[in-house]
Amino acid sequence: MELRLYDTLTKEKRPFVPLDAKNVRMYVCGPTVYDFAHIGNARPVIVFDVLFRLLRHLYGEAHVKYVRNITDVDDKINDRAARDFPGLPLNEAIRKVTEQTGKQFHADVDALGALRPSVEPRATEHIAEMREIIERLIAGGFAYAAEDHVLFSPQAMNAANSSLPRYGALSNRSLDEMIAGARVDVAPYKKGNTDFVLWKPSKPGEPSWPSPAGIKAEGRPGWHIECSAMAWKHLGEHFDIHGGGIDLVFPHHENEVAQTCCAFHQQRMANYWMHNGFLQVESEKMSKSLGNFITIHELLKDWPGEALRLNMLKTHYRSPIDWTMKSLEESARTLDDWYRVAADVVPGGPAASVVEPLLDDLNTPQAIAALHGLRSNDIAGLAGSLRLLGFLSESAAQWEGRKQQASGVDAKEVERLIAERTAARARKDFKESDRIRDLLAAMGVAIKDSKEGTTWEISR
Repeated sequence: MELRLYDTLTKEKRPFVPLDAKNVRMYVCGPTVYDFAHIGNARPVIVFDVLFRLLRHLYGEAHVKYVRNITDVDDKINDRAARDFPGLPLNEAIRKVTEQTGKQFHADVDALGALRPSVEPRATEHIAEMREIIERLIAGGFAYAAEDHVLFSPQAMNAANSSLPRYGALSNRSLDEMIAGARVDVAPYKKGNTDFVLWKPSKPGEPSWPSPAGIKAEGRPGWHIECSAMAWKHLGEHFDIHGGGIDLVFPHHENEVAQTCCAFHQQRMANYWMHNGFLQVESEKMSKSLGNFITIHELLKDWPGEALRLNMLKTHYRSPIDWTMKSLEESARTLDDWYRVAADVVPGGPAASVVEPLLDDLNTPQAIAALHGLRSNDIAGLAGSLRLLGFLSESAAQWEGRKQQASGVDAKEVERLIAERTAARARKDFKESDRIRDLLAAMGVAIKDSKEGTTWEISR
């Protein structure tokens, strides 16, 4: 069975054929490091980690290159730095913010079971590439300098020859629709309403670099040009897959396509555009005003990262997801069972019943259903399949110990109480037996009696 992926540009599920099977290339938009990542940010991290793992399984680890960037120059970063470190020069404060939030992002996504990308470029390390793309766009008549800004003209792109894609094709919008529906910056130096910034002057104290296009004032890049430059540097002018959240289709990804294709005279930037759907919390849009804004860091205080990962993968990546505590509790209980039966088993190869749904545009809900089927007849296949999906990162004892530590339960005290209960049952003192059972339940311990004896686990 071949891998098939849904392409946002063509609006269809297509067989995946890499440009070079020995060098499969994928770019995914990463974080802007000004604050802790929220649970919505975790969705593309987990989704494209599964795709990365699947591609490595299909083509070999040495033949897949995954690039996920870090945006470390942005107005939000400047504002956060000025707020948190008012006594420091802005550039020094910015460095502190990006170091702290970048470190926290890595700790959070590591806990989610996500592999590190092959390359993780930072925007500030690719200014030279941004300047070169801008110069190419100006030379080609697609961009112009005005009042210390450089702007891209979608009208010029659409007026060019047919070897270029149409601006608006990815988001399926016309220029008129974009003007009517978009929040456009009104500026007297713009030639067209849809023109967007490639480069802008820096305010005093802000990060700045020598400007392109002969502009004397130093400046800094616009957001969209950053990803075009980093993708070009590490994957080339034309590569296989570009991913991100559905909210990035317009304007960010639309503008990336425009910049890259016009600079390098390509019909495509990426052969497949993949976007994950929105996330809600308890059926409501996540926002700070509603009090349901949840960071990964906060959730990890109470839940193992693999439970968050499983909870995310129970919904197909292109569908909206409703993040609920009830579903998270179910995910944690499922993982408890998988760890108990499969964590210490020598894994076999991933089962075909799990891999085949993944080949169908990452159908993780169906793959998870297949995992439940393996639970009863192929534990080695279950173990191998779970590892392919990024689970079972530790032993069963480590998993259980982590639960006990998080709950504050004293294992020796639990064992002592279970021994007392066993003795009470043996002498038919069921009132005492029930009292101890209720005491254990109040401690957050669930017990199970069988012919082999009594076992226990931490209740979630």
